[in-house]
Amino acid sequence: MIRILLADDHEIVRRGVRSLIETRGGWEICGEAANGVEAVELAVKEKPDVAVLDYFMPELNGLDATKQLLVKLPKLQALIFSEHDGETLIRDALQAGARGFLLKRDAEDQLLDAISTLALSRPYFTARVSEAMLSAFTGQSEPASKLTPRERETVQLIAEGLSNKRIAWQMQVSVKTIETHRATAMRKLGTRSVAELVRYAVRNKLVDA
Repeated sequence: MIRILLADDHEIVRRGVRSLIETRGGWEICGEAANGVEAVELAVKEKPDVAVLDYFMPELNGLDATKQLLVKLPKLQALIFSEHDGETLIRDALQAGARGFLLKRDAEDQLLDAISTLALSRPYFTARVSEAMLSAFTGQSEPASKLTPRERETVQLIAEGLSNKRIAWQMQVSVKTIETHRATAMRKLGTRSVAELVRYAVRNKLVDA
């Protein structure tokens, strides 16, 4: 039995993935989440073998959810599921500990193979991911890759329109800490205002547009 956790903020995507997975005997979706926070909570409770995580989700994206999940469940196999395949996204996903990266447009042909491979504790890399991995070794680090998980999470929530007070409540830290994360992220990314920070985040796909 392969137990699978599915996390995506679009119900239609979850429905499609669920339909694919249900064609395999011995596989079971043990939980569905609409955001990263729910995904972490469900995974701790259900202890899935494989987690299929949308890269862009509200509250906590798939990248940071993967990092939290692997701290709590080191044996979990995480597959990042995304509409975009930029080098930064792929590299960051792998650095976060994901064992696979799959484009949503390839799901019908490759998702079941990806889950089967990860369930055997083997990584699932497409040619595109392999190219990104090579670039990570031969190229220079982009500014976005220098953000800490907390800084990235802060940028995402700012781009989603949340106030510093709301972000502080959600991340369970002080408002001053959020202001520090924001200032540090702006310095690392070379932005001079919150508006520039948000534009950078959207342009470089740190958040969904």
